[in-house]
Amino acid sequence: MTHELTASGLASASSKTSASGGWWRDAVIYQVYVRSFADSDGDGVGDLRGVRERLPHLARLGVDAVWLTPFYVSPQADGGYDVADYRAVDPLFGDLSDADDLVRAAHALGLRVIVDVVPNHTSERHPWFQEALAGQPGARERYLFRPGRGADGSEPPNDWESVFGGPAWTRVPDGDWYLHLFAPEQPDLDWEHPEVAAEFASVLRFWLDLGVDGFRVDVAHGMVKAPGLPDIGRGAQATLIGTEPLPFFDQDGVHEIHRSWRRLLDSYGGQRIGVAEAWAPTSDRLALYVRPDELHQAFNFRFLNCPWDPAAMRTVIDESLAATASVGAPTTWVLSNHDVVRHVTRYGGGARGLARARAAALLMLALPGSAYVYQGEELGLPEVTDLPEEARRDPAFRRGRRRPEAAGAAGAGAGAAGAAGVTGPAGGAVPAEAPVPGDAAGAAEAAGQDGLRDGCRIPLPWSGEEPPYGFGGGGTWLPQPAGWGPLSVAAQTGDPHSTLELYRAALELRRAIPGLGAPEAGRPAPECGAAAPSGMEWLPAPEGVLLFSRPGFACTVNTRPESVELPCPGRPVLSSAPVETDGRTVRLPADSCTWWAI
Repeated sequence: MTHELTASGLASASSKTSASGGWWRDAVIYQVYVRSFADSDGDGVGDLRGVRERLPHLARLGVDAVWLTPFYVSPQADGGYDVADYRAVDPLFGDLSDADDLVRAAHALGLRVIVDVVPNHTSERHPWFQEALAGQPGARERYLFRPGRGADGSEPPNDWESVFGGPAWTRVPDGDWYLHLFAPEQPDLDWEHPEVAAEFASVLRFWLDLGVDGFRVDVAHGMVKAPGLPDIGRGAQATLIGTEPLPFFDQDGVHEIHRSWRRLLDSYGGQRIGVAEAWAPTSDRLALYVRPDELHQAFNFRFLNCPWDPAAMRTVIDESLAATASVGAPTTWVLSNHDVVRHVTRYGGGARGLARARAAALLMLALPGSAYVYQGEELGLPEVTDLPEEARRDPAFRRGRRRPEAAGAAGAGAGAAGAAGVTGPAGGAVPAEAPVPGDAAGAAEAAGQDGLRDGCRIPLPWSGEEPPYGFGGGGTWLPQPAGWGPLSVAAQTGDPHSTLELYRAALELRRAIPGLGAPEAGRPAPECGAAAPSGMEWLPAPEGVLLFSRPGFACTVNTRPESVELPCPGRPVLSSAPVETDGRTVRLPADSCTWWAI
């Protein structure tokens, strides 16, 4: 039984709402990496008009909201996460009228729109930083300029390292140094300066007035640094992010910023939200970002980094639910984003990697809370691992760093237990290299592009048998591989065995089954017996199999490389691979997930 058998009778199913009333508590949010989604003008780069023209695909997919990566005026030193003007659209992506048209079109289709905001740093081309370099009185106080150490000031002010590699300080001609936790083109702001807070409150109001439904807050944990900017005393500092306290991340002062933003968001109608991309050394620290008077969600990097292992999965699920339940917030789940190796490849690549990726997607969508889908995962896209060096655009490549999240468990693995991005800090690279989730066969491929991020940012295939696969009228800013024709949206539409139709069926069922989503903030599921407040209960299962129930629903995940037989938990309604059942027992395929009506 495969997913082609499950959608009948659901066409009239209405979307349920969370019992707590907040749309974000069980929303499925689709991440659009704008430059790689769809190109409307033939220049090889995706743009806002291209996104607008393809919104019907997202509406048909069944997601609730769209998250757009930065499209603001930027020199593009880090894919737009170096912003020179927070109130204008970069001509590369269109203009302000295109943003307005996109928001209106999305709302007409029932889709909410979340945009990135980048408050930790600006571009070096931002007028404020240009004023600082020019020596305008008071201008440097908006950034973290410091004198150097040593008799002649030729040594950096402290031993902090950039997440992208190398020192976190750059010296200007007059001898001062400025802090940049990421690229030198991304100078860190000083949030102790009142003009900084006032400016970003104004920026948020500008986009809220235009109609956006919320913000994904880039480096939400980084805006405040420890007093005195103390030395860390050791190297390889990026490997410590999310595992140990650091003086440049997760300082208590960030929470007052988020409280002020929550008050601003709540002053608007329509349930506008904030989503934290936050790295913290413990689950309890992360939960602070989603307290009732702070942001609405925080990204769950632990789930993304979890290996294909049932014990590890269960631990991450329980601890994630417990961390957010402690503050009454929903948990979020994510498998891929624009900063990590795509999970088809992380799970081993090839047929096995795809099977596990499909199963993981059904598991994610069955859990209490909100889920994030990265563009192309609904097509089963793998990481592109053979990009030529001259095609690479990631600034971390120029700085000589490997991408830390690429393989998965270190760094954020120990610390992030809540929702937005999975992404790495600053829309950028994150903690250090780690073992590859899945088996050893996928290890070399899963490292992807020597640990850089370009391989997960390849423009999407929409139709046709050859590049650019309907992406636009010209080429593509990153080369697409040959052989992606069968993975295109057009090729998979209507194919009951395709990954695209699996996602469509899963999202339709998720709306139709009352027990799914987030009836209330999750808590860890008990071993057996009474269900948790999330309505989730773990049930006994054979070794290598996860089995849990929610009201009217059960989910099985077979992580073993061979099929497993067990009593039928109910009536099968959706499976990532064909299941064999006589109504009393079922044989679960290897590396599969099945949903059951009970």
